[in-house]
Amino acid sequence: MEEKKRLLGMTLPELKAVVAEVGLPSYAAKQLADWLYKKRVANLDEMTNIAVVKRAMLCENYEIGLAAPVDAQRSVDGTIKYLYAAGAGNFVESVYIPTEDRATLCVSSQVGCKMNCLFCMTGKQGFTKNLSANEILNQIQALPEYERLTNIVFMGMGEPLDNTDELFKVLEILTAPYGYAWSPKRITVSTIGAKGLRRFLDESDCHLAISLHSPFPEERLSLMPVEKAFPIESVLDLVRQYDFSHQRRISFEYIVFKGLNDSPRHAHALAKLLKGIPCRVNLIRFHAIPNVPLQTSDLEKMEQFQTIMNGHGVTCTIRASRGEDIFAACGMLSTAKKVVSQRK
Repeated sequence: MEEKKRLLGMTLPELKAVVAEVGLPSYAAKQLADWLYKKRVANLDEMTNIAVVKRAMLCENYEIGLAAPVDAQRSVDGTIKYLYAAGAGNFVESVYIPTEDRATLCVSSQVGCKMNCLFCMTGKQGFTKNLSANEILNQIQALPEYERLTNIVFMGMGEPLDNTDELFKVLEILTAPYGYAWSPKRITVSTIGAKGLRRFLDESDCHLAISLHSPFPEERLSLMPVEKAFPIESVLDLVRQYDFSHQRRISFEYIVFKGLNDSPRHAHALAKLLKGIPCRVNLIRFHAIPNVPLQTSDLEKMEQFQTIMNGHGVTCTIRASRGEDIFAACGMLSTAKKVVSQRK
């Protein structure tokens, strides 16, 4: 039996093609979108303003495509890591991070990752596949805490700009009036500086976060093989062509490793590298992963780094570490689940 197509994750033009297929007028596409993204129904039978016979025709080939998480780990600090099935024994994670004034969801875009950054557990998995728009949006819509959600960051498993077509469908649905109608200011896309960056800068108003981790090319290359294909200086040359002085923001993610990239020399070099870009630098504690010799830096070193950056006029913050007891920053839960699945 042929698998049904999933409506969740379809853009308005795609929904227009669906309604045309069953003989509904084109305006019915907006009705479908309203049920999917505003009312967030779980099945087609709930779409009461669509004729019963037409709903039955839709049911023959289509389903909503909403799937609950298959597992969850809860941290003592309130962070929750959810695991979602992504077809054929594959799994991805998303992380819900509540604070006093906001609730952020960290979303995955791929099963595994091609980038193989030294410090990343997901990269150790290798690359399996890009997630579909349905599989990305499902992490958001199926979130038990959806109603509390204020922000979404694409900082989970995978490189978002290595999956540009599906990412852009999701960003459209999240921000379009027919979809969730979120402000782009509530959404941040993180990248190591992949090939889809120019397209993102041209087509999206969402915030941008770039993983940097060292101001020195050779050192960055030892941490991030992508430095060879997309040198950070070239990435910054591209970024400087765009205006980040108004509502749209750019930030740089900097995981601080003990004795590797946490010296005053690194701080001064980083400030020089980012000169002229109105940005924020987020210093991040490293969450240790198996078989990787890197260690997290001392808080005193991080505070010294922060002081130097701020002294150069670069806004710099130390990001609060969340969910460390459940390895919220890693792909450990999905890796373990995949191994168990393969053994069965």
